[in-house]
Amino acid sequence: MKTVLVTGAAGGIGQAVCELFHEIGYHVIGVDRKRNGSVPYRLLHHDIGLCHENGRCETFYREVEDLCEGELHALVNNAAAQVVKPVEELTRSDWDITLQTNLLAPFWLTRRFLPLLRRARGSVVNMASIHANVTKSEFVAYATSKGALISLTRAMAVELAPDVRVNAILPAATDTPMLRAGFEGSEEKMEQLGAYHPLGRIAEASEVARVARFLASDEASFITGSTLSVDGGIGAVLHDPVVAR
Repeated sequence: MKTVLVTGAAGGIGQAVCELFHEIGYHVIGVDRKRNGSVPYRLLHHDIGLCHENGRCETFYREVEDLCEGELHALVNNAAAQVVKPVEELTRSDWDITLQTNLLAPFWLTRRFLPLLRRARGSVVNMASIHANVTKSEFVAYATSKGALISLTRAMAVELAPDVRVNAILPAATDTPMLRAGFEGSEEKMEQLGAYHPLGRIAEASEVARVARFLASDEASFITGSTLSVDGGIGAVLHDPVVAR
């Protein structure tokens, strides 16, 4: 049986990834700092933002290694911290949590489990964001971390080939509980956001999960160092208020 480790497993996209891999027969190990009730796969309670502190994470590392039983076929670095603040209000703590979770945790997890990934000739899928390429006000910390994650993806793909493939997904707005909570009381704005996409809607979490499954599969065996946009075409839209006459 193949094994996948998914971080941020209690969130909308993370849960969809776990469920999809479980459905196709993977041994799923999810990890999240939040608890998610009863699920049909293993869910570990841990804050992956602490992965740089080896002493505090050693128990978690060893538990994952025991569950993998020698091989890890896919690592989906999905967990993320999103701090939305003006530049003048960003603090050192904001930067620490953003970079530790979005950039450094994917590195430390990949490095620690590299022997297991190499033994399985496995795949790393980093969940980046459309904000790595195009962004908006008050997303400085988040966009910076996701842009760096893309660079990390390319560099690790080169160094870890041919044993391990490393790719990234760039989702745009996705229908998750977190996104809906942000639009609570302003549902019409969420509809406007969907309408702005050329496909006329935002993504379903399952649509992002299927891309993760593809990149981890043998069907993507010649794909590494790539970024795949799952954005409904919004990344190609030019928002220009000047209309030619």
